[in-house]
Amino acid sequence: MKRILIVDDDPTLRTALTRYLQSRGYIVREARSGAEALALFEEDPTDLVVSDVVMPEMDGLEFCRRLRATRLGQLVPFIFLSSRRELSDRVEGHQTGADDYLVKPFELKELTAKIEAQLERSRRVHSEIIRLMQQSAVGAAPAPAASPSHTESAPPLPLTPAEEKVFWEVIQGFTNKQIGDRLFVSPRTVQTHLSNILSKLELENRLQLIRYAYERGYHPPEGINTSEDAET
Repeated sequence: MKRILIVDDDPTLRTALTRYLQSRGYIVREARSGAEALALFEEDPTDLVVSDVVMPEMDGLEFCRRLRATRLGQLVPFIFLSSRRELSDRVEGHQTGADDYLVKPFELKELTAKIEAQLERSRRVHSEIIRLMQQSAVGAAPAPAASPSHTESAPPLPLTPAEEKVFWEVIQGFTNKQIGDRLFVSPRTVQTHLSNILSKLELENRLQLIRYAYERGYHPPEGINTSEDAET
């Protein structure tokens, strides 16, 4: 199930949105301000963000800017939900980094349609990046051996066994939630391992990790056991 972060200082609206989206099959987290939302996202990233603009502590515009400046928040779909309806407000929202902007009051069906469209677009972009990385690897690298981490062209990864399991899953295009389900750990544990992997390989994000893997001939060999606990 896709995970959505709702950010709004109006508790009544947050509750209504949460209940509606949960009824549509989404997992929903809530935050009352941009500052709280940023902390929640860094702790446990979601698949999409819906945020108000005018909020205490940190408004939605600043939240969006800071989120886009983080490694995990660069590509996450972001929708503004605001009572500020002027053209200049909508333009500012898009220029800040939002993918869409919906003016209050709004229809829940329209918000759901925008959420589904952004998630589908994100899925297509991610799939295309994976396809291009694989296509590039096929044309530039020789066929990988059964255990690529022990070949001359692909040296052993400087990772723990748990991190290496997450590495193989990430380069196949799985999300943190999917990896957690496959390895029987929480998405937060997956994110911790992924952060360690990126740090050890001196990379900024998972897209760079995918490029790194395919350019260096790291292809998941047949028979990788994904059923063991990645914590062990």
